[in-house]
Amino acid sequence: MTTWHLYLLQCGRSIYTGITTDVEARCAAHAAGKGAKYTRGRAGQKLLFQAPVGTRSQATRMERAVKRLSHQGKLDLAEGREPLPEVG
Repeated sequence: MTTWHLYLLQCGRSIYTGITTDVEARCAAHAAGKGAKYTRGRAGQKLLFQAPVGTRSQATRMERAVKRLSHQGKLDLAEGREPLPEVG
């Protein structure tokens, strides 16, 4: 069974939230301009956070919950001041 990961990517002043099975390869794709449309052309991409989540279904629910967090909430998560949100 493949483990899915949640990751946060700093893109300039914003924070992109995504899921993948290979964080390193996905970050390389973003940096090469082949990742999500949102990250293309946004300079200064930096991986802030990554965490194994489990199945794709769990990762999708977690991604949705994290995307609802404020910018500060995402920073708090990345810096360990907040736990990952609970998802069903």
